[in-house]
Amino acid sequence: MEDALELHVYLPLSYKTKTEEEYIAFLWDAFRTNYTHGKYQFAFLAYHMLTMSFVYFIIWQIRHSAPDDFAKGTIGFKNDLEKDLISATSPFSFSIVNESDILRFLKLIQCDSSKIGSYASLVRDRNKTAHANGNVFYADQVSVDKKIREVLRVAEEIQAHSKEVTLRCYENFLATSYDEDSREYVDAADQIREVLIHGNYFSQKDIEFCLEYDPSPLMRRESFDADAMVAIKNLHDRFLQEYQPKDD
Repeated sequence: MEDALELHVYLPLSYKTKTEEEYIAFLWDAFRTNYTHGKYQFAFLAYHMLTMSFVYFIIWQIRHSAPDDFAKGTIGFKNDLEKDLISATSPFSFSIVNESDILRFLKLIQCDSSKIGSYASLVRDRNKTAHANGNVFYADQVSVDKKIREVLRVAEEIQAHSKEVTLRCYENFLATSYDEDSREYVDAADQIREVLIHGNYFSQKDIEFCLEYDPSPLMRRESFDADAMVAIKNLHDRFLQEYQPKDD
């Protein structure tokens, strides 16, 4: 059980709507309840849904940070699906697509076909457990714990591939939010929390990527004036101040 909770660090720190937050909380409760009562097959179903939610959040970041690439990734879907994906208003909108098919968007973060094929095998495993086929695939704690470790390995691998996308989100944030007179919130901490963390569904793992970011190349590349460069550095420093791990 304790190992399974590690998935928390891959899921958003906050959600755009109360309904989204309640949905994730419901899945965690369903997982814990079934796991502690030995209903491991149903525990895995809830855990798989949490993992697919994580995948949707990654794809959402791709859609926002690289909209042109995302649009190209929709080629091959039926016209109605393509339009719905491009106009999606929530990461959960991606659930309209078969889970195995939605995984192909991970090619946009350099996950090759063999890796995506292995991720799709988890979907097939879930499908086996979700049908009335007369089989109990996870009858004991050992078997479900083994599957959970496999799922966490996949989450870690996908997260590692998403680093460039996460940093692009952060870079876009710095480039568009440094001016307190034109951004949504005057206070930098509010802007970071609401626009960066909340708006991009950032997880603790996403934040860890951003803590490593060096804003110097951004300032040089965009040819900001001296005042803008100072403002960008100040916004980045405020992010570090708010989210850098505190010493005990």
